Amino acid sequence: MKATLDWNRYLSLASDVASEGMVMLENDNALPFRKGSDIALFGRMQSHYYKSGTGSGGMVNVNHVITVREAMEKSPDLNIDKEISALYDAFESASPPDNGIGWGNEPWSQEEMLLSDEAVSAAAERNDAAVIVIARLAGEDRDNSAERGAYYLSEKEEDMISKVCSAFDKTVVLINSGNLIDMSFVGKYKPSAVLYIWQGGMNGASAVPEVLTGNKTPSGHLTDTIAKAITDYPSDLNFGKGDGLRDDYAEDIYVGYRYFETFAKDRVLYPFGYGLTYTKFAVTSIELKDLELTFKVTNTGDLEGKYVPMVFASCPQGKLGKPLRVLCAFSKTSLLKSGESEDMKITIDPLSFASYDDSGKTESPYSWVLEEGIYEFFLGENARDAALCGTYEVKGLKVLEVLSSAFKPYDRFKRIIPEKTDPGFAVSYEDVPVRQSEAKDKRLEELMPEIPQTGDRGITFPDVKNGKNTLDEFIAQLDDEQLSLIVRGEGMGSPKVTTGTAGAFAGLTREMRALGVPACCCADGPSGMRIDSGKCAMALPNGTCIASTFNTSLVEELFECTGLEMRSNEIDVLLGPGINIHRHPLNGRNFEYFSEDPYLTGRIVCAALGGLHKYKVTGCVKHFCANNREKQRHFMSSNVSERALREIYLKGFEMAVKEGGAKCVMTVYNRINGVYGSSCYDLTTKILRQQFGFKGIVMSDWWAHVGEVPYGEGNKTKHSACVRSQNDLYMCCPKVEKEEIGFTDVFEELKKGNIERAELQRIAKNVLGFALDTPAMDRVMGEETVITHVDSPFADDTVPVKTDLYFEIYDGSVADLTRFKTVEGHDAVFGLSVRDIGSYEFRIYASTELSELAQIPMTCFYTSIPLKVITWNGTDGKETYQGFKVFCSGQPAIVRLHFASPGVTLKRMEAIFICKERLENEPT
Repeated sequence: MKATLDWNRYLSLASDVASEGMVMLENDNALPFRKGSDIALFGRMQSHYYKSGTGSGGMVNVNHVITVREAMEKSPDLNIDKEISALYDAFESASPPDNGIGWGNEPWSQEEMLLSDEAVSAAAERNDAAVIVIARLAGEDRDNSAERGAYYLSEKEEDMISKVCSAFDKTVVLINSGNLIDMSFVGKYKPSAVLYIWQGGMNGASAVPEVLTGNKTPSGHLTDTIAKAITDYPSDLNFGKGDGLRDDYAEDIYVGYRYFETFAKDRVLYPFGYGLTYTKFAVTSIELKDLELTFKVTNTGDLEGKYVPMVFASCPQGKLGKPLRVLCAFSKTSLLKSGESEDMKITIDPLSFASYDDSGKTESPYSWVLEEGIYEFFLGENARDAALCGTYEVKGLKVLEVLSSAFKPYDRFKRIIPEKTDPGFAVSYEDVPVRQSEAKDKRLEELMPEIPQTGDRGITFPDVKNGKNTLDEFIAQLDDEQLSLIVRGEGMGSPKVTTGTAGAFAGLTREMRALGVPACCCADGPSGMRIDSGKCAMALPNGTCIASTFNTSLVEELFECTGLEMRSNEIDVLLGPGINIHRHPLNGRNFEYFSEDPYLTGRIVCAALGGLHKYKVTGCVKHFCANNREKQRHFMSSNVSERALREIYLKGFEMAVKEGGAKCVMTVYNRINGVYGSSCYDLTTKILRQQFGFKGIVMSDWWAHVGEVPYGEGNKTKHSACVRSQNDLYMCCPKVEKEEIGFTDVFEELKKGNIERAELQRIAKNVLGFALDTPAMDRVMGEETVITHVDSPFADDTVPVKTDLYFEIYDGSVADLTRFKTVEGHDAVFGLSVRDIGSYEFRIYASTELSELAQIPMTCFYTSIPLKVITWNGTDGKETYQGFKVFCSGQPAIVRLHFASPGVTLKRMEAIFICKERLENEPT
């Protein structure tokens, strides 16, 4: 394959997503700024733009992140006040930001500078308007927190907003965050304009002055409801309370706007779908016929803009009870100039507003149904302001799909149902349907027949690719040991694939590689490719920003470019998109995910997959399912009714499979209804494969616990549970060759008869079938991939970074580092294979020719996690050492030593074994 990756287009598309994803909540004639406006820029985070949230989903190496201040200073249409900027520069020098060291230790926010009344008043006299930047961070293993400086503004931030709003006639507040924050400050201080600019990736801030000046028009819409108080969200009563080991999803299907529009309209500040533009639109010629809606959109304002028509269904309550609003369709116009119109047609799928009966109330249990009655449809730009556009009558019960019960809760709890009052509905509760008895284990009944083993017949994997032999014939050659090992993935930093990526799978053992099976490569996502070698990659806008565009064609175009970038780095699978539901505003990984709404989630993931699939790479859709909290994520149970699973938490995955052609799915760390999602037959076989029709591979999250017994103890080596459930790959294992066959229990359980050979052959068919249609297989077949990069912002984009330098780590081992040209300022990147698991001190020996007054910082990264910053003073050529401590778990790992400036000559690294246990507060 030969293709060109035009980075000007790539960066432009990312900027378009950032601008179309910005959500303008308020605008009292403050925006757009007129050309040549004088602007005072407030908030220390003007110089520290958060490109994404934290953790594996955001650890994309870049050489530069554009900041809000940088972008606004470069704008030819704005003049930024230098005196205020100088105040912040002095503050930054005296109080640099705290970026945290180690995993999940980043602060939610940075301490703000205290402003004097005099400075603010003087700035107001010099400038036309003020812009305030507020920024927040959360992420993997780190939920946001309902405290000041996190969900709430800090005291200094409030003081800043109060003073600036009082002094300036026009004040614009920009929120650089992946999560919603408390918005009560808007009513309190009344800023002129407020925009969520989200976390727009490495060049996302470049869109800020474009939107503020009207060069680009804001057209983003909220993918979540903003409530008046965090306690207004119905999930708040069951989000990480007590010991954090159990969240009962008592709100059931009434998540986000489904709850607020049914029960609590008065508790909403900004409804789902809300978002202002710089113009006005009229929607006319509306006609709904047989669930096909046609209408005309006209820009009746003075400025250009894009309109997002959303269609909401209001279903008859029937026997099941329904929300008063359910998003069932949306679209987006092209850019319409003043006076221009666009005719639109939207087809509404009945499954988008159907109900799942998990109790038998309709006498059609475990089915998707439309109950008898009049279905009303509302057209508009948000859940609150949409107007009635037509009706659809259903006579009698209409059954759309008959399924069978799967994954019913074990634990009893109550769920919300609507109770009719005058007027409206009140919250009432009913018992969630639970398992009355343990269902018969149909695992073996539903198993495919065993493929008779033939021994080696000389069939290679390329023979299968060429059509000479079938995949079954190839698998028939595999002995029990080979079958037992194919379940294992390797990482992080497997030496068999692109250096510093998350994992490898398929062709890992010597025997499989000899047969021509490729090692397939997956890289952390979803905000771009995480490559721990330090190689740069495009940092994409975060999930919330992407979904806020409501522009599926733009999303698909962006991910086409990502697909090309993956091909150039020999990466087959991006670990994303993340499509869990925004159940609660404090979930740390909300930045990775799209929305509180499953239909919007499904449409966006299908667009992203469509872009990737154009270049034969794919995304691993995650986390399957109900991963809605980070606290205690390895141990907690999300207890969810069948109905809520089907209508809310599984819907996006179902759409990804049926409409987006998903090829790879990642399971969760947490339990669902007491059972670990990594080893649940109902989830990964019955629902995903049998009912959704999924044909691809399922992999665990990295080092997940597995366990089939409800609330049983989890384990990381009893992979037989994964085999029985058809979770094809356990990610990741430090030992993948035949000599380490006993590292997990699979081979032994096969010999005991606790798993069937046919189950392992089934997994082999899934994994090898996937590998057949990958770029990795194309390379085995001798097909060359040449990606020409045009105007890349990175210097190292032309070939994958692969290091042949891997050091075995044990007590007293020494790694020669003299090959690295760190004296010229280059990074040192090398791999580690750990022989003896435990805590180590790594001593780095080096020398410099500089004087003892010199200072050269060196950041020590272990799998992209910054562990320590070591400062080398000049040694006048003498050798010295400094060290850092880390727990080595036995997985392959990548170490990167990054130098802020040249001058240090590395000599060697010595490993000193400390103990087998992890030290207190020690990173890993």
